[in-house]
This record gives sequence, C-alpha cells and structure tokens, in this order.
Amino acid sequence: MPRLTRHFAHWPPGAPRTLDVADCNLFSHLEDSAARLPDKPAAIFYGKPTTFREMQAAAVALAGYLQQRLGVRRGDRVLLLMQTCPQFYASFYAVMRCDAVVVALNPMSTPDEIAYFAADSGARVLVATQDVAGRAVTLMDDGTLDACVVGALSDFAAPPEASPWLELPAIVREPRRAMPHPRCHDMAAALAAGAQPAPAQAKGEDLAVIGYTSGTTGKPKGAMLSHRNFCYTLAHRAHWQDDREDEDELLALPASHLAGMRVMLQAGRIGRTLVMLARWDAKAAVELIHRLRIRSWPTVPTMLSEVLGAADDAAHALSSLMRLYGGAAAMPDALAREIQERLGLVFLESYGMTEFCGLALSNPPQAARRQCAGVPVINCDVRIIDPVTLEELGPDQPGEIVMHGPTLFAGYLNKPEATAETHIEIDGKRFLRSGDLGYQDDDGYFYVTDRLKRMINSSGLKVWPAEIELALYGHPAVQEACVISARDPHRGETPKALIVLRPAARGTVKADDLIAWAREQIAAYKVPRIVEIVEALPKTATGKILWRVLQEEQDREERKALSTS
Repeated sequence: MPRLTRHFAHWPPGAPRTLDVADCNLFSHLEDSAARLPDKPAAIFYGKPTTFREMQAAAVALAGYLQQRLGVRRGDRVLLLMQTCPQFYASFYAVMRCDAVVVALNPMSTPDEIAYFAADSGARVLVATQDVAGRAVTLMDDGTLDACVVGALSDFAAPPEASPWLELPAIVREPRRAMPHPRCHDMAAALAAGAQPAPAQAKGEDLAVIGYTSGTTGKPKGAMLSHRNFCYTLAHRAHWQDDREDEDELLALPASHLAGMRVMLQAGRIGRTLVMLARWDAKAAVELIHRLRIRSWPTVPTMLSEVLGAADDAAHALSSLMRLYGGAAAMPDALAREIQERLGLVFLESYGMTEFCGLALSNPPQAARRQCAGVPVINCDVRIIDPVTLEELGPDQPGEIVMHGPTLFAGYLNKPEATAETHIEIDGKRFLRSGDLGYQDDDGYFYVTDRLKRMINSSGLKVWPAEIELALYGHPAVQEACVISARDPHRGETPKALIVLRPAARGTVKADDLIAWAREQIAAYKVPRIVEIVEALPKTATGKILWRVLQEEQDREERKALSTS
C-alpha cells in the first residue's frame, strides 16, 4: 500500500477522503443555526439557557456597538479576556461580524502580558468580564488600550436557587459592578443600544484569529489563522466524528484556548447546545452530565481523573456520555483503561498545534488506539523527518513530526524569520515543523514520543521555560535561572526552576519568595511550583546553560523515586 495512504485502511466509515469548504465568514455558521433552530439553546450557563436567536442577536448588537461607538473596522484586532461563558461566545461572533480579528487571551493573563498582546497585535479594544477587567485599567491610563467593554457573568446565569444542586462560583454570582474606568463600557448597555453593524465582507482567506503561542525565544508569537482554516477543521470533525446537533456537549476547557474555541465554533456551526463551565469543578461536571444527559465531552486527562473520583457511581452518573475526546495532553494508559472499564468508552486522542488550527492527527472512532495520536485527518499530509538532515524517514524510524494541509497558518504576525524557521518544503509543499518527536507505524498511525523543543505540558496548557526564565531574571536577586519539567501527579508536568542567586541575596532570599514574586509577573499556570536554589548551573564553553543535562538529571531522579515507591 502506498506509504502516504496506508492509513486509509482504518478510515472512518462514510468520511470523505477529501473535502472543500465554502468561502464564508465564520459568523455565517451562527447565522444559519439561528435560522434553523432559533429557540434551541446555544448555551446553558449555570442553569440559564441562551437560545441561538438570542446568541445571534447579542453578537449582532455587540458588533454594531464595536463599530459605531468604538470605531472597530475591518481587519482590526480585538482582545477577548474572559472565562468560558456565553459572553465569550457572543463576543467571538461579534468580532467576526465586524470583519475584525479575535485575539483571545488566557483569563489568567497579567497586565504586563495583556500589554504585550495588545502591542504586538495592534489591538486597541478589549472585551472582558468584570472578574478580570481590572487588569486593563492601567493599560487605558497609559494609552495602550482605547476602550474596554465589560460584562458580568451573572447576566447570563440563573440565580443560585434555580439549580440548588449546582454550586455557582463567586465570579458567577457577583452582580454587575460599576465600571472600573471611564473608558469602560457596560456590555449590557451595549447590547441594549441597538446599534446595527455594516454588512459583513470578510471571507475565507481573511484573517479571523491571532492565536498566541509561546516559543523557545520566550516571547509569545501570534499565529495568523483565517476563516478558511477554521472552516476546514470544523468540516473535518463533522465528518470524522459524525457530529450531530443533538449531542449536547460540556465545555469546561478554556474557550480562549484553540481546543475550546474549536468546540464552541463547531457547536455554533451545527446547532449543538453547549453546557459551559466558567471554572473547572469536578462535582459540577458530574451533576451537569447526569442531570442534563450530556452526550459529548472534550476534555483532558486531569479533568477525567477528577470526575471519575467525584462520581460515586460513575457508570450511572455518566451513563449519557457517548463520546470522550481530546488532544491537549497525552492520555495515561491506566486512565484510558479505567474509562473503558467503568464507562465502556474509548477516549479518542488527537494531535495538533495552534499553527495548524488545532488538528492534524486523530484516531478513527471505530479503530482508536491508546496512547496514539492517530492518523492524518482529511486533506492532511503528516510525515516524519530527521530533525538535523531533514531527510524523510520511514515507518518505525523516530524523528520530527511535520504537517501540511489546508489548516496550515499563514505565519507569525510581524515575525517573518520565525515563520521561515518553522517551515520546510517537501515534494513542492509547505510543511510545518512541529518540534515534537515521534514515529509512525506500518499502518500509518502516529505516536508522539518526546519534545524537540523545551515545552512543558501542564494539564493540557503549553508552558515554555524560556518565557518563565525571562520573568525570573527580572527579580533583582536572580543571577541565573533555568526552568525544566518536573513530574506532577495531578497536572502531569509542572515547571521547576533552578536558581542561582546574586551574592548579596544568598541566605536571605528563599524559594517561596521567588514563587510569590513570580505569581505577580506571569499567569498562574506558568508559575514554577518547585524552585530549587543552587550554587551553580552546568554550562557549555560559551556560557550557555545546559538545560538538557538538568532535565535528564530530573528525569533520572523521578524514575528512581518511582522504582523505589
């Protein structure tokens, strides 16, 4: 069988071998669903449904306000800073309706990080919820941002007494507060203003999202993704998983992360109801799945493990689930077996990158394999190369994973050199270099085995050591810093920092002091949970810190500890 098509023997029944998509604006997906299913809930948020008609109306009203009151024009970048909630849903589509570009930020982002994203993307307007909007106050004072639209999560949630079995987080219960700054605009007032947007013009090749992803240089890079990129990845999933509108889905992943964003956009496209959680809560997830008879759940291993522990009788409480899938973090074999034994379900693993609009490999639902990234999805060409010679390798030969397809990003915003470094040409086609090591077997299934780059995967969130090191070097007591990955029983991996202090700080600055300081500088998931103060770090003759030596030493110690436990 030809080497590039051998995986066709395991192709999902009924899925096409190739496909094309309409040249459209992503907003048209929500528009179509609202026309077909106006009274069906698009989202259910802590007991309160928002119908597709209401979601579309909110998106259109916000788009009109952004255009008429805040001057958002075609191609402008708009920052979104909020938890997973109906406001994010409506705001995303509002930006699409403006022909503008979404820059979705992790809700844990600090003021300095928001300032960087605004400056790098050129965004002047932020849409946020009040639990995080205060971080933008200084950015409006110094002129980084012109305006911020602020919403209250409680506006889209039912009162606590409506769902006594569901504990509402404090940020969801909190009533609408006064605006934190004169340049802030109340979202409820904006939706009620009735401003109408101009006709939409953006289509397939136009920029839709700038997805920020960190790298070995330490500073996040903005991957430019088009409407067409998303249309392809959504169309693929609809065929691959036989997506149906009657499969209500739990979204507990961050909507700001590409994985959660794709889930939200697929629901908007096919008319599926999303049950949204602003904050992860295993007990709430169990109650929602059980009471609302949720059938599909995109998730990560840590969430699944917690849910299985929180459900007294998982087989009964989670009996409505028909599909579990994910790809942000590797699924441990023991947990995959437990899911199959207790729930009778196979967890569908996949693999992708922000630069590839989130998906390049996926397990066929009818022929899934454990601890496997899957096979190339529709219209995608995935190969293994030698990372040094760039020679293409055959089955069972480990190397770097590279990928080509219609979801390949246009490049990094303002960084042509970084864009060039991530690409390679094979057979006249442009491939993305993933930086991940793996191999493919004789059947065309791919397995990810290691990292070529220094990425830490903490509960599915990608953390880059160089970015943390840059922050730590800002502390006046830090002379040298090296961040590596340490095993974490809950998160899988967690950052560990090895620090050499300046002479004047030795004996006075403690590890806890550095951890506390880091919490003020970077998002919580990036903060090193382990800090070890050392006398010196190993270096090359040119003074470069040998992080691989430190990582290998850490790995050896962890293997030793596991073997003696």
